[in-house]
Amino acid sequence: MTDKANTPIAVVGLGLMGQALARAFLKAGHPTTVWNRTAAKAERLVAEGAHLAPTIGDALAAGGLTVVCLTDYPAVRELLGEAGLEGTTLVNLTSGDSGQARETAAWAEKRGARYLDGAIMAIPSSIGTEEAVILLSGPEPDFDLGALGTVSYLGEDPGLASLYDVAGLAMMWSVLNAWLQGTAMLRTAGVDAATYAPFAQQIAVGVASWLPGYAGQIDKGSFPAEVSALETDARAMAHLVEESESLGVNAELPQLIKAMADRAIAAGHGGAQYPVLIGEFERPGE
Repeated sequence: MTDKANTPIAVVGLGLMGQALARAFLKAGHPTTVWNRTAAKAERLVAEGAHLAPTIGDALAAGGLTVVCLTDYPAVRELLGEAGLEGTTLVNLTSGDSGQARETAAWAEKRGARYLDGAIMAIPSSIGTEEAVILLSGPEPDFDLGALGTVSYLGEDPGLASLYDVAGLAMMWSVLNAWLQGTAMLRTAGVDAATYAPFAQQIAVGVASWLPGYAGQIDKGSFPAEVSALETDARAMAHLVEESESLGVNAELPQLIKAMADRAIAAGHGGAQYPVLIGEFERPGE
């Protein structure tokens, strides 16, 4: 199957994201069939050229490829369990975790479907642009979802797309939380968020440039202190905690990271470089 303009697509689930997916397929010229439990959500798409399937079975039969975007994985299995899946190709873009993705892949394949799991790293308004990143994992695709944005195939493990998704969220929230910590501190001196933001952005970009080198250390399991030792970083963390507390700013986040660094130092890793903390992140919480 290729991304030719005449490739029929079915979109199941018409929340804000599902509607954006269907609209992108329509814009790219695909014959697009849609289905939703509440049919009224399809009215605008039908006006734009989509075909409304009367049943979920009709939607599956209409699409050379069926894209599913529902509230959760149990909803996917409940809904698709009502219809025959034999010979269908499913791309599930429903949010969930890697265990749910693997379980649903096995469930779908047992019923004769070719199943790929995916994750959407985008907001609805960016679907159809190259800024929208679509992650896919499972059997290597013989189709192209380029109408939706920038597609990245991660491998045969159907859980990889979900894992990358939550790993990306960890990055997003960590950067935002660090920025909020600094913003809260600077606001005590009358510096507004807009003034601090360009400096914070510069720091974030600089730190991001370290990642490939640090990744090499993690993969080799060797952490020579080429920049600074963890025990030096821990002293700087203490300054951050103390400054936050003295300003009346919440210090829980830097306290948490310092506690992890302290455990690594106590385990004999004080002379290693910062990525040695991977050991703390890999161990189960208490």
